[in-house]
This record gives sequence, C-alpha cells and structure tokens, in this order.
Amino acid sequence: MRPLKVLGICASPRKGNSEFLLDKALEAAAKAGPSVEITSYTLRGKIMGPCVACGSCYTLGGECSVVDDFQELNALWHDSDVIIYSAAVYHMSMPGQLKCFIDRLGNAGFGKFAKYYETGHEKLPKVMKVIGSIAQGAHIVSGQEHTITDLINHALIMQSIPVTGDMWESYMGGGGWTRNDISRDAFERQEKEGELDALVAIRSSEAVGKRAVELAMIIRAGAQAVRPSLEGDPAYAPFFELADSGK
Repeated sequence: MRPLKVLGICASPRKGNSEFLLDKALEAAAKAGPSVEITSYTLRGKIMGPCVACGSCYTLGGECSVVDDFQELNALWHDSDVIIYSAAVYHMSMPGQLKCFIDRLGNAGFGKFAKYYETGHEKLPKVMKVIGSIAQGAHIVSGQEHTITDLINHALIMQSIPVTGDMWESYMGGGGWTRNDISRDAFERQEKEGELDALVAIRSSEAVGKRAVELAMIIRAGAQAVRPSLEGDPAYAPFFELADSGK
C-alpha cells in the first residue's frame, strides 16, 4: 500500500512565522507513522485567482478555466491523505490566496468526481482526507479561532475529517500569537528565549501534525476492514482508488 502522503500548505504571503509552525507540524507528522511522505507547499509568490463561477469545471472533468498555480496545488491536494494548513491571520480570517484556492477546489471537485455518479446527481464523494489547521497572528484574539473554524468548515464541505491537536494547548487546531512582534522570525526567537506563548503555539502545531497522521492511519485501516460493504458505494470509490494507487 502507498505511504501516507502529508501535504503542508503555508498560506502566508511571506516567509516567516506561519511557515515556522508548519515545519514543526510536518516534522511531527513525519515521525508519527512508519511510512509517511511529506510535501511542503507555500502560497508565497503564487498566483491564485478567485473562482469566477463560470461552471467550466463541471463539464471539463474538474479542470478550472482560470490557469494559474491552482492546477499544481489542486493535484497535490487530491493526491494527499493528510492536509495541514498553516495560515497567517488577515482581517480576522485567512489570507485571500488560500480562500481563492479552497473556493475553486470545492467547485472543481464536482466536475472531477462527476464520473462516479449519474448525470444530474453529482456529489462530492467521501474523500476522507484528514485536515489539520494552524493559525497565527501578531495579536491575541485577532482571528485565530475564526480562521481555524473556517478551515474546519472547509474540511467538512470537502467530505473530509478535521483533526485537533491535544488539549489544553489545542482545542480546535494549532494557534498562536507573537505578542505584537511583527518580525518574521518571532516564534523562532521566542522559542529560544523560552517564551511560554510561543512554546504553546509550537506544541499545538506539533500535536496537530502527529494526530493528523495517526487518524489517517486509523481511517485507512478501518476502511480496509469494512471494505466489502463500502466499495459498492460510489461515495467511497475515490478514497479506495487513492489508497490502492502506488501498490
């Protein structure tokens, strides 16, 4: 069976604290299972236009009519078992580049998976990806929970499973603030100084990475155990096809 593929997506337009926390999560994810393949992707410098609601993806097998960096990340997303987002907080929510991506991802999914359903009855199937979320910002209570909630809703819409880290550090995902330090290496410096809030953000991010891989292993093992009763349902066909790929 193929290794578990973990995709980390840094949703900050700059290289800095979001990427630092994502790296911590991916390091923990790599150690959480016997066969884990890590891919890290950043939206920094990428072109990610908004969905224009043209409907082309419904008739083009999920291909988006807007050609930019969406196509690359869309392919990586669908080829992964675990997705970990790390987002900076912009205006109490996620940066626009990430919002544009997930808007197009959802719409394109109906076209991509249409082949599994009768015409007129297309759905998003149970792709069963495990999705973990990390959000950080310069200020406390500045939108971290709102951003994570939006990503949890995204996971549910995409027929996937949101995962948290461990309490008490992680109620919904990984979160942190840099104590009004806007420098790009704030968490890295504060970790070396033993600053508690930074250490909590790091621990929660690491827990998200670890628990995401563990849950993906449980889901894969459980799905295989009940496969005879599920594989006749087209909702699970993409999940089993992905698990079988690379054998």
